[in-house]
Amino acid sequence: MNRVKQIVLFGLLGILGTPLVVKAHVKWFSNIDPVKVPIEEIITTEFIILSLLIALLLALLSQWVPYLMKIPGVSNLDKKLDHFRRFSHSILKYGTGIAFLLQVLNETMFAPEFEIQFTWQTIIMWVIIIALLVPHHFSSKFAALIMLILFIQIWGKAGWFHMLDYGFYLAIIGVLLVGKTKFETIGFPFLYLGTGLSLCWVAVEKWVYPMMTTEIIYHHGVPTFGFPPELFVVLAAFIEFVVGYLLVVGILNRLLAVIVTVLFILTTTIFGYTEVVGHGMIHIVLIIFIIEGISFYHPPIKIHKSRLDQMIFVFLNFLFVLSTFLLIYYRFA
Repeated sequence: MNRVKQIVLFGLLGILGTPLVVKAHVKWFSNIDPVKVPIEEIITTEFIILSLLIALLLALLSQWVPYLMKIPGVSNLDKKLDHFRRFSHSILKYGTGIAFLLQVLNETMFAPEFEIQFTWQTIIMWVIIIALLVPHHFSSKFAALIMLILFIQIWGKAGWFHMLDYGFYLAIIGVLLVGKTKFETIGFPFLYLGTGLSLCWVAVEKWVYPMMTTEIIYHHGVPTFGFPPELFVVLAAFIEFVVGYLLVVGILNRLLAVIVTVLFILTTTIFGYTEVVGHGMIHIVLIIFIIEGISFYHPPIKIHKSRLDQMIFVFLNFLFVLSTFLLIYYRFA
């Protein structure tokens, strides 16, 4: 029973804002081959209890958000950030260019695991960078199309299942393509959706292939705060999944963006330059989320008007999304 209490306490603290060990892509740092554990070792009693408690907490959290805005200074800060929204597209455009520059200097594409193998790939990367730095929306669209072609080329070799880890790049490409068009308003909502789902997807990896993460913990001396590494991996994956889910649902977007940004900065002290290169693009996206908040994103929770309906929606929807992601990942992993 004490173990269950520990799990609940860690989960609640993590969801409330202290996700200290979310490592988005363990495959960048693990030196062992992935080995899938039996489904019975994933869906344990602790896993089910924690899932239900988190779903309940998220349902309550959906109603606490308006009260958070009443905290002194929060409302003023929110208004100040709103003034920077006009720079969001520029931040995404030039930030993507900088992120790709870091990647090409590291001789990789999109992520540290995809190394540049041919000269034409280097040329394509530089074409994308230069096009993104040209201050014209047609140049941005050209860069987005080239990015899409390169992404599809890597997708064909790595496999569609593997590239789902980097689905947020498709969202970035989409935002760049619809800029300065009548479809511009769907760009950032698509970015929220793509980034949130990507975080959920890579979180499941830690449940299905836990030994990859435990190997990193042992090898790099990652603190587990008194928990056994195997249990700590399960809890960390839950926190990462919740962060992604909340981005999709539209709860605490700015706060979550700040938390995850600080988190990635802290993990840089452990994993070094590879972390900077790998998560450079994510940092740009999170900066946009800090600025935008929900903005014109109409989150799914707003479909329901009454508080009770919203709570029921969040509770059941979280369990549905969690089950769907886990079963699909486990089936095709």
